[in-house]
Amino acid sequence: MTVAPKDAALWTQLAAVHAKVGGSVERILQRRFGIGSSELQALMALAEAPDGQLRMLELNDVTLLNQSSVSRMVVRMERAGLAERRLCERDRRGVYTGITDHGADLLRDAVGILGGLREGDAILEPGDSVQIVTAPPKLTFANRLE
Repeated sequence: MTVAPKDAALWTQLAAVHAKVGGSVERILQRRFGIGSSELQALMALAEAPDGQLRMLELNDVTLLNQSSVSRMVVRMERAGLAERRLCERDRRGVYTGITDHGADLLRDAVGILGGLREGDAILEPGDSVQIVTAPPKLTFANRLE
């Protein structure tokens, strides 16, 4: 399989923008709230879950982390007072991770980060945002990957 140079260039640009945005968001979350994007994803999922709690396996799926990484993340969240472990009422062997009031408060503040990004936290250079908005060409090799 050969990849057209323009498609390779687009993927390279996409990867660079993804890394730049992701790195900037990580730094802002860490600096302002003491969490990373995985913790933010977990808090968002917990807040939306019934009773504000999920099983560890469900957190694996939400965060795209492996079981060990999710366990370490939950320990960090517990220490920070953002989450707590809860026993399943129906099955005492089941353990859930639940969001705390402090976690919900932090989540509300952290989600506001998107507004702050628009108001002045430079993530992309002006040309970068234009490239993203104006460069939605179809990737010609995407269909061949299936």
